[in-house]
Amino acid sequence: MSRTPARHGRRPGPSARTRLALSYAGFLAVAGALLLAVVWVFLLRYVPDNSQGLLGISPNRYLLIHTFAPAAAWAMGFLLVFGLVGGRLLAGRMLAPLTRITAAARAAGEGSLTHRIGMEGRRDEFRELADAFDTMLGQLAAHVAEQQRFAANASHELRTPLAVSRTLLEVALGDPERDREEVLTRLRTVNTRAIDLTEALLLLSRSDRGTFTRSEVDLSLTAEEAAEDLLGPAERRGITLDVTGGPAPVRGSAELLARMVTNLVQNAVVHNLPAGGTVTVRTAVEGEAGVLRVENTGPPLAPELVATLTEPFRRGTDRVRTDEHAGAGLGLALVHSIVRAHGGSLALAARPGGGLLVTVRIPGAGMSVRHTRR
Repeated sequence: MSRTPARHGRRPGPSARTRLALSYAGFLAVAGALLLAVVWVFLLRYVPDNSQGLLGISPNRYLLIHTFAPAAAWAMGFLLVFGLVGGRLLAGRMLAPLTRITAAARAAGEGSLTHRIGMEGRRDEFRELADAFDTMLGQLAAHVAEQQRFAANASHELRTPLAVSRTLLEVALGDPERDREEVLTRLRTVNTRAIDLTEALLLLSRSDRGTFTRSEVDLSLTAEEAAEDLLGPAERRGITLDVTGGPAPVRGSAELLARMVTNLVQNAVVHNLPAGGTVTVRTAVEGEAGVLRVENTGPPLAPELVATLTEPFRRGTDRVRTDEHAGAGLGLALVHSIVRAHGGSLALAARPGGGLLVTVRIPGAGMSVRHTRR
């Protein structure tokens, strides 16, 4: 009964260095055999096999063969040994960069993402492989760090409403005469925010995976529906909400795209001037992409702040907002994730007079979509 090694379920075999050395030796042996065949075909077989030999002055075929054969055998043996030794040396030299790449891959497999190959020398296939591996490790390390920050922030955000709920309950139990209606109202508010945060986290995970059914969606209709839903909050803040533009058909998830547009419009309403502000939503088709632009007035924004607004749990503390819509800092992070899942692009720019301009481009309904991961 044969036993198979547990690792990967494969039997150990000869190394690549050994196989290359055998290949070099085999190539030299074949070349030597071909050379001997040429000598026989074009020379020895034309030598007469008689006592006088060729023209009566040259050795005959028998003498030539018995004189040449030992030397040819020694030459073939030398070629085999030279091919094995030289091939092994050459193969070791050629495969030396692969050893460094393997060591880096094993270190990464053990959890060390800080190690880099850093291969020097001319740009050949091994150098390109090493550079690509270093780039992959850098991206993977950044992704892991981002996920760790996200998990820590999510844990903190989920812990906060639970801690507030416990405090309210402890206060209510310690003071039986306290107004029960007030406690229940505050508990309901805290619970609603916790539910909203959980739903946002689930939606963010779903959009990152790109597992959703795609259909044709018109961004102009989605924008009009979002504006109708948020017209009340906008009017209460004295903000003018305007939706313009033509049809912008794209292909994607109607639910996720609706959430994307709603988040952008709500973000523009909440982070606006205290009164007299405006929010403009425009849709169009540019090239082969559906384009959505959401522009709002507001205080001036620093470029370094705008560059971080799509990070999860980034609330933009320098922006104007009310406590009623403090949020969890996932609005633009969700938008970014949804746009990326649809193969689109998201651009944020601070307006010269204050406020923000957000431009979303999503491939049109007739284009194929490729989901890009972080």
